[in-house]
Parts: sequence; C-alpha cells; structure tokens
Amino acid sequence: MAHWLNFGQILKVNAKKFPRTVALKDAGRSFTYPEVNSRVNRLSNALLSLGLAKGEKVAVLMENSIEIIELYLATAKTGLVIVPINFRLVSHEIEYILNNSDARALVVHDEFTDQIDPIKTSCPHILPDNYIVVGQDVEGYRNYDDFISGSSEKEPECEVMPEDVWILIYTSGTTGKPKGVVRTHESHIAFYLINAVDFGFNEHDICMNVMPLCHINSTFFTFTFTYIGASVYIHPARSFRPEEILEIVEKEKITFISLIPTHYNLILNVSEQGRKRDVSSIRKLLCSSAPVRRNMKKAIMEFFPGVELYEGYGSTEAGIVTVLKPEDQMRKLGSIGFESLGTDFVKILDENGRQVPVGEVGEIYSRGPMLFREYYKLPEKTAASFKGEWFSAGDMGKSDEEGYYYIVDRKDNMIITGGEHVYPSEVEEIIGGHPDVFDVAVIALPDPKWGEKVVGIVIPKEDSSIKEDELLSWCRDKMAAYKRPKQIFFINQEEMPRTATGKILHRILREKFSS
Repeated sequence: MAHWLNFGQILKVNAKKFPRTVALKDAGRSFTYPEVNSRVNRLSNALLSLGLAKGEKVAVLMENSIEIIELYLATAKTGLVIVPINFRLVSHEIEYILNNSDARALVVHDEFTDQIDPIKTSCPHILPDNYIVVGQDVEGYRNYDDFISGSSEKEPECEVMPEDVWILIYTSGTTGKPKGVVRTHESHIAFYLINAVDFGFNEHDICMNVMPLCHINSTFFTFTFTYIGASVYIHPARSFRPEEILEIVEKEKITFISLIPTHYNLILNVSEQGRKRDVSSIRKLLCSSAPVRRNMKKAIMEFFPGVELYEGYGSTEAGIVTVLKPEDQMRKLGSIGFESLGTDFVKILDENGRQVPVGEVGEIYSRGPMLFREYYKLPEKTAASFKGEWFSAGDMGKSDEEGYYYIVDRKDNMIITGGEHVYPSEVEEIIGGHPDVFDVAVIALPDPKWGEKVVGIVIPKEDSSIKEDELLSWCRDKMAAYKRPKQIFFINQEEMPRTATGKILHRILREKFSS
C-alpha cells in the first residue's frame, strides 16, 4: 500500500536525492545525507541486535547533539519508540519517566551517568547490557561509537506504518507530574509538510537548532528541515550565550531559528560587539512556547531588519495550532494569528462547551492531522482534555472580528480575587513594559480578604535600581484596581523556575512565595 514516507524512510530517499548536501553539522563535525543514512542504519541494526521489538521504548537523556538526532532517525527506521528525557531533571524524576514509559534501553551522555547509576536497580525494564553512553567510556555502559561501528550499513528490514507510534514525549509538568504524550509518525509527517508550506521553507535553508531536542518544539522544527533535504546546525542547549549565537549565525549563514521570548530578550540586550555581527542571512524567525510582549516584537524586527517574523501557538499534544504571519505582526500585535494550514477551525468554548461570542474569553480547542493519540496509561486524562474530537491544552483565549486569535493565559494560572478573574499575562504585559524590567511573572498568593491577591515576580535589568513602589505606581493608571499587583518581589534570572523551553513555572513560584 502506498503511504507517506516516515522520517526514517525519507532519509534513505534524501541520501540519494541530496548526495552532497550537509544534513547535520555541529561545532566540530559535518555529515552529508549519505553519511547520516549510513550511520543511522548502523545504529538501527545495533538497536535491533539488543533484542528490541517494534513498539518497544528507547529512552535518551542527552543534550543537543548529532547522536540524539541519529537516535530519532534510527527509531523511525525500526519502529521503535523514542522517549526523550529532559536533561535538567534529577534522578528520581528520570526514574519516574523510565518506569512509566516501560523503557527497554537508555542512551545517555557521559556527563549524566551519575544521575542514572543510583536508579539502575529501580528500573527493571532495562537490562544491564542496554545502557549506552555517548562520549567517554563509563563502566556499566556500552560505548555508543563502539556499539554502532561493528553493525551493518544495510537498511533494516522493518515495516513501519504512518499510524505506528514514533515518539513518547513527556510534558514539562507546568501543572503537575509529567504526562507521556503518544505521537505517531503520521502526526509528525503532517507537521513537516504543513510547516514547509506555511513558513515557506526549502532545501536551501540552514536551520540552527537551539531549543532542546527533548522538547517538541525542536523535534518539530529541526526535522522539518531534514525531511525536506535542508541543513541543520546543532547547538548545545545547556546554556544560551547570545554573542555566541550571533557569531554562529554570521559564520554558518543560518537562515532560520526558532527561539522563545527569553532568548530574544537576551539577544536584544547583547553587547555592542554582538550587535556588529552580520545577521543578514536570517530569512525567517519563529517566536513560540510563551507569549510575546508587544515591545519585544518591535525590538526583534528592528534587530533583524528585513526578517520575516512568525509567532506560533501550539502544544506538545496538538502541534502548531495557529500562526501569526509576518504581514500581520504590526497590525495584530498580541495576536497568535489564524489556524495553521491543515488545522480545523479553532473553537473557543465556555465551561459548558458552548462557543463564546467574539471578544469573550473561553478555552481554546482544536483538531487536525498533527494531533497526538493519547496520554500514555492515562485514559481519564485523555478523555478530560477532549470534547469529542476537539482537544484543549488548557489555554484560555479569545478572537476578534476578523477571526484572529489571542492567548489570554493558562486556565490553571488564572487568579480569582474578590470574585473577579485576572489573567496573569495581561498584568505581565504592563509590568514588562517598564524600561527597567527584564522579565516578569504574575502569580496568585492567598489573601485573607479577597481570597487571592495579584503578586509580581520581577527580574530587573542589569544595573537597575528600581523599587517596588515605582512598579506599583507604574501599574496604577494602566489597569483596573483589582488587576493591579498588591506586592512585588525581585529575583535574579537564575531564581526564575522554567521548563526546558523557558516557560515560567508559575506553580513553583506560587509554592515558593506562599511558604
């Protein structure tokens, strides 16, 4: 039966179609499509030699690297399921994911083996020979290079269909324990083809991967370029140094990067030396994973003159739901745009499942070919997140008269003070507009009179001496009295709890400042 080629299958085609194109590159290595296909075939056959069967799980605990991309490709070729784990997690959090996912093998960078050794005996699904290390030799682990070097370069003889599961990726846990999101090959194929059209990517592009490959954003956008035969430059995700990023853009002639507001904020505050870098190769930029304040969008477009700026809204479960395109960036500031190509109409529903009128806030639901299958082992949570075929990630939003959508906030972050509803993003927009504020989060803390009070957690800009009363005064005539913060706390960047993609963990802030 004819069907869309999955990622492992398209790699074989691209090895023939683009024999001289650099598929993957990092600071020290460069591989063409035929070279990548050869390495992935060796890895595929080596994984099968462990006795792993189609549908079984291979977990990876790694920073961004060529090897983690090879593991995505090898599991695609063999019908195995990859389980990417956030490298910032501690041992007991890793243990939960390994056991919850029923992982049968684990590939880990050498710097993370200290987190794995204490939990090996607590992960009975993984046999002793199925621990593999990338980098230096470590006792109790197979060396990755040795593991694949003696394996065959022949294409593995595995039947993998579009409806088969490829990725079991765990949510960042912004509202509780991580949930395993089950994603099929066809949901990713849909994303790659839809976004190549929606964003206008082609085989001449060079994507710079900055976001961690344990997160869906990088899984989506990095592999879009490899699927269409373009090039990917892989940058480690452990830290973000804007001067270094701009230097790589200049040297490698990068044409596209997907970043989050925190990254853009750091770039916009780069040194004078960094501002002298030639970034003219950048054709397109994406800003996603968190709301973007208006003043930041304007500054991004000034820093990268002539660039096409996109903003995407989506989730691990739904893929990209809406896209705000370059022509609407200034006209529709604050909007997340229209439905992405291939997404069915977005619905904004009240708590009774009724469509809300234009301009009123409700919960955002969508459906389309990029949608996930289910939460792993959580049928009740799967059912609770759907209304029929329509899925919600728990975000609140509204639409305008032209049909453009706007994120208001996550349902779980909403503040109820004196019976009035306050959405933190609205208050964050105002506080973040102060020239001395680098970043801000707004949370609810208990209040004996009003039930909850609005509180701002602020990271001031370097060398700023801003005080609490100045910010409270700044808010006074810019929003209704019940929305105004009653208190401001100042912290530094390291103290702001974030997910791997930079989303602020409001839940952690509430726990910290209410104790």
